[in-house]
Amino acid sequence: MSNKEETIKAILRENSVLTENSDAAKMLYNQSRFGLILKNERVKLSMLESLFLLENKKLEILDGRNSPFSEERFYKKAKKNDKNFGIRYSVYKDLRNRGYIVKTALKFGADFRVYDRGIKPGEDHAKWVVFPVHESSYLTWYDFSAKNRVAHSTKKKLLLGIVDDEEDVTYYEVKWTKP
Repeated sequence: MSNKEETIKAILRENSVLTENSDAAKMLYNQSRFGLILKNERVKLSMLESLFLLENKKLEILDGRNSPFSEERFYKKAKKNDKNFGIRYSVYKDLRNRGYIVKTALKFGADFRVYDRGIKPGEDHAKWVVFPVHESSYLTWYDFSAKNRVAHSTKKKLLLGIVDDEEDVTYYEVKWTKP
């Protein structure tokens, strides 16, 4: 079995997943920037990254009893700790499926930062900060302005990912303009 087809073994630890120390895990990081390489050479994945890799048969996640998680069981576990996990995951999955590298943007006050296709973190800056929103939720003008200010102050474009009830995502890019 080649490394590209190899299923990486990992274990759930609180709100993240740790991979085994393997060439396949490091290759996944090096090629697509999934996770963060730790000092012990293991890769630490977010819950979003982990579910995406689990669905794509790249990852096998074990619980504390060495039982593998099904996609449904892992989703329920992740959603228990993050009530917006479903909305966030719909946007994350859609962007990843479109070929973008998606990383957390908590230090920017956003959900995600997204790199243009072909750009990896460290090579250049992210192009967008992304806020996933369900179509039935609302933003006040104050919230909307705050999100736009975050994007502007970090020299990124604001991308709103609007998720409908079928989990389809529509994007709106917002930017400052001077008349």
